[in-house]
Amino acid sequence: MEYKKTINLPKTDFPMKAGLQRKEPEMLKKWAETELYEKIKKSSRNRKKFILHDGPPYANGHIHIGTALNKILKDFIIKSKTMAGCSTLYVPGWDCHGLPIEHNVEKQLGKKKHSTTKVEIRQKCREYAGNFVNIQREEFKRLGVFGEWDSPYLTLNNEYTATIVREFAKFADSGDLYKRKKPIQWCTSCRTALAEAEVEYLDHESPSIFVKFPLISDISEKFPGLGEENVSVLIWTTTPWTIPANLAISVHPDFDYVAVKHNDEILILAEGLLNQTMLTCGIQDFEIKERFPGSTLENIKCCHPLYDRQSLIILGNHVTLEAGTGCVHTAPGHGQEDYEAGLKYGLDIYAPVDDSGRFTRDVDLFSGQFVFDANRAINEMLSEKGALLKVEKITHSYPHCWRCKKPVIFRATEQWFVSMDKNGLRRRALENVQKTEWIPGWGKDRISGMVENRPDWCLSRQRAWGVPIVAFYCNKCNRLLLDSTVVNHVADLFEKNGSDIWFSLDAEKLLPP
Repeated sequence: MEYKKTINLPKTDFPMKAGLQRKEPEMLKKWAETELYEKIKKSSRNRKKFILHDGPPYANGHIHIGTALNKILKDFIIKSKTMAGCSTLYVPGWDCHGLPIEHNVEKQLGKKKHSTTKVEIRQKCREYAGNFVNIQREEFKRLGVFGEWDSPYLTLNNEYTATIVREFAKFADSGDLYKRKKPIQWCTSCRTALAEAEVEYLDHESPSIFVKFPLISDISEKFPGLGEENVSVLIWTTTPWTIPANLAISVHPDFDYVAVKHNDEILILAEGLLNQTMLTCGIQDFEIKERFPGSTLENIKCCHPLYDRQSLIILGNHVTLEAGTGCVHTAPGHGQEDYEAGLKYGLDIYAPVDDSGRFTRDVDLFSGQFVFDANRAINEMLSEKGALLKVEKITHSYPHCWRCKKPVIFRATEQWFVSMDKNGLRRRALENVQKTEWIPGWGKDRISGMVENRPDWCLSRQRAWGVPIVAFYCNKCNRLLLDSTVVNHVADLFEKNGSDIWFSLDAEKLLPP
């Protein structure tokens, strides 16, 4: 007996098995052969337009779950808007420049990358990106996504590159563009500067240290009770590797500070952090000898705990009572707030670290060491000199390179920046954020916070594969020539001949006659 004949099942014209592995490719093939997308476009051309600005994926590998989900969700929106009566032309695109592509090309080159010219690297990057544009295009089609697949926008196209250079000329004309040595986020693995959008915050374990900076100024007139004492300012930091670059200690002018006696020495720190610091350092027996505002400490000199040089006490409103001692170790070459405070007091923007994150030759005791590896050696030397009061490990949120996932460092280097505030760029951006409808609504708060707090936009990268910074220098006097007429002339050449000519021709051939 056939039991299925004893069951009253509905009768249909379609099979029980979907057979999607066979049918889906057939369906996609039929859509392509019948030019379904073109017919939809033609039938809706006179309707209200709906435009979706597509943030392009990198052309540096096969699509993955993230790129697939992104493209599928956009396709949902576009098709639903079409069905709702809109005209929805969709132009896909690819980001073909940048480190992800160059990084993979360098992997392929291996040791040969050191003998390969910039033009040759750029040519290989162009080929690599073009190959994965074709691969990803077919993979996106396989997902059933409709779009202008035969005419996408590519950032490596001459027209696109020329447009970027022309926008650069507008920044130069407006005065928003400048070049300066200032601390930026630097990836020691990728060996390049990073913009804020290229950084992600991940948990990172760091050494937390309390360090004594002995006073060398005569303070007997300001503080008669401390004149004969062994006095030190107590700082706290989670980056011991920046101690060799210390030039100052920042205190808040309006906070109350105390001089605390413990054993045979005096420690100066913020009163608001006194109990927390003593508890952390395991100090139970202490006595407050003096109490005074931070402003009275300005311009007092300390001795650097490792080197025979001075560390100046300066005032800074960036000092907080959230953690530490209220006396902030200040290295102007390794932090934005340190940099700004250092400028006010005419301090050197000292950053003795090279592109690979190693100390330069002028750093006694630690020359050639990778900065994170040097943390232990620096702590040991501080301990030998009697300057290390406490060391422990903490886990905290720390910036990492979003490409290689390695922790980044703050390092002062010469870079090109766009000012966010000189001509109101930040204000105008925030005004347009408010004018824009955000779906979902929380996106407005997220982007507003990013724009409000972001530092000046770092444009330059220390790589071969990208759009060149169109600026000229005199070979004799090194004077900068940054003129929008010249920049736009070069943009015209890029549009005609491609940007590789920047690396293969003399400057005289690029300059207008």
